[in-house]
Amino acid sequence: MRLVFAGTPDFAATALRALLGTHHSIVGVYSQPDRPAGRGRKLQPSPVKQVALDNGIPVFQPESLKAPSAQQELADLQPDVMIVAAYGLILPEAVLSIPDHGCLNIHASLLPRWRGAAPIQRAIAAGDKETGITIMQMDKGLDTGDMLLKSRTTIDANDTGGSLHDRLAELGGQAIVEALDLLEKGELQGEAQDDEQACYARKLSKEEGHIDWSQDAPAIERLIRAFNPWPGTFTDLEQQRLRIHEATALDENSQKPAGTVIQRERDGIDIACGTGALRITHLQLPGSRAQSVNDLINGGKQLLLPGQELH
Repeated sequence: MRLVFAGTPDFAATALRALLGTHHSIVGVYSQPDRPAGRGRKLQPSPVKQVALDNGIPVFQPESLKAPSAQQELADLQPDVMIVAAYGLILPEAVLSIPDHGCLNIHASLLPRWRGAAPIQRAIAAGDKETGITIMQMDKGLDTGDMLLKSRTTIDANDTGGSLHDRLAELGGQAIVEALDLLEKGELQGEAQDDEQACYARKLSKEEGHIDWSQDAPAIERLIRAFNPWPGTFTDLEQQRLRIHEATALDENSQKPAGTVIQRERDGIDIACGTGALRITHLQLPGSRAQSVNDLINGGKQLLLPGQELH
């Protein structure tokens, strides 16, 4: 089949590489316009664009697909299927009908749960036990189309947003290849979503990473794992902002106010929470790299001492 692929970040690049290993022909790749990155703020190609360039595939980077000229450019590629993964641009209804078999989306959740922009992090933060990939027939709604294929994975107790992202990216590549095989055989069947079971994974913001110590310890631990590596979690100690990279929820309760340092040992710093306590094991001070609590103590920093309060 003649495929057009639309995607931007690493998650989508993994799927594109999987498709390159099939007998299908990728006749064009769409990706968001190059963005400035790094210290020099030079324009950088997206991971998807880089994979396409490395494999000699034509790349298209319109600011929008609303213009008739952009839609005609897509139609000229005569795609049988358009595959979309974390593209970042809205596909107008006119675009959805251009490929013979429409547009298939690789979505990183078990729809209808976690429609929207940040399904991976929201699943971890909510305490979900499993998630997965849904290959979906795109329609004009937000992740509301018929479900064509699902692939599941458990969410482990030590999964972070980063580790689950990487696992789901691989799963997404495998799932879209399987879906195309079924499509060729005429065996790809759609199932309508139950809207009553739907929930929305809103876009992440840096402000959400500010730890609320009045929450229970397991919820804070899940937030720290979900927001690692981005956007990260943080707390304030007097005028210093401390970034928290790793922590473990403890069952023990404290009579101290939420946010108070209970104890400071080499294996971690225990903080009182609304319920339970949180043991911080890796953190980052302003202007320095992430480090273990053991390294913090070895460095002689008189920070996070028992009785100090975080907010």
